[in-house]
Amino acid sequence: MEKHSIEDTATKYTQYDMIQSNTELPAFPNLRTELLYMALHKGSSAELSELYALVASLAQLGLDTHDLIPATNERKEKKEARARQLKVLAGDYFSSRFYHLLSQAGQVEMIRQMSGAICEVNRLKMGLYTKMRQWKVTADEYLQQTVHIKSQLYTSFAKQMEGSLLKLWPELLTGFTRCEIILDEIKRLDTVGGFRAGWAFWHIMQSGTKEEKRQLQLQEDPDQAKLRTLLLKYNVKAQLFHMLESQFKLVSDKVRQLDSDKLVQDVYRIGEPFTRYLAAPRALEEG
Repeated sequence: MEKHSIEDTATKYTQYDMIQSNTELPAFPNLRTELLYMALHKGSSAELSELYALVASLAQLGLDTHDLIPATNERKEKKEARARQLKVLAGDYFSSRFYHLLSQAGQVEMIRQMSGAICEVNRLKMGLYTKMRQWKVTADEYLQQTVHIKSQLYTSFAKQMEGSLLKLWPELLTGFTRCEIILDEIKRLDTVGGFRAGWAFWHIMQSGTKEEKRQLQLQEDPDQAKLRTLLLKYNVKAQLFHMLESQFKLVSDKVRQLDSDKLVQDVYRIGEPFTRYLAAPRALEEG
C-alpha cells in the first residue's frame, strides 16, 4: 500500500461538494488507519486488510463528525443551521458505509464486532461528557478517556492479529493514539479556538486559583490575551511537549519488541510525524 492510499480510496465516500461548501469535516484518522492496515497486512487477514482499514476509517470519521455537532442549536442563521444539519447527515452516512461495505464482502462477524465497538465508543463518550458537565474531570482523566474513545474502534480488530502483534497490538494502538492526541493538543494551543474542549482547559481547572476556575467556568469565549497568560503561567505547552516526548519513547520501546525487523521499520515509519516534531528546534515559551 502506498502511503495514504486508504485515505485516497475513502475520498469517493467523503468528498461531496455540498458538504465541503457548507461545513467542515474532521481530519481523516490517518495514523490509526495506517497502523491497522500494516498490522493486518502481515498475517492471514492480508487480503482483507485494505477493506478493514477502509471501513474502520469511515466509521471513525462518522464518529468524529458527530463530535463536531454543537450541543445546542441556539443560533438560527441559515448558514449555521445548514452546516449543523450536514454534519448530522454526513456523520450518519460515513457510519453507515462500514455496514454496506462489509455486507458486500460477506463479513458478518466483523459487522458485529464493529457495531459493538461503536456502541462502546458512544457509552464512553456519554460517561466523559457527563463528568465534564459536572466539572469532575481531571486533565489526566480527560486524556486517558479520550485515548480510550479514539482507539476503541481499532481495538475491535485485535482478533485478526498474529505473531507478536497479537500481544502488542493494544499497547501499540494506545501508545500511538496517545501520541496523536497529545500532538493535537499542542497544535490546538496555536489557535486557542478549541481551548474549552482540550487538555489545557482541564489542567488549568485542576491547577488554577479559585478565581481563574470561576472565570473559565463562566466564559464560553475567554479573553484571548488572558487565556494566553494562563497558558504561560501554567507552562502548558512545555508540559504537553514533555508528555509527547515521554510517551513516544514508551511506544518506541514497544515497537522494538516486534518479531520482525521489517515490521519494526514499518511501524517506525508510521510514527515519523512524532519523530519530526520532537526533533525540530522549537521554543517552548507560550507567547
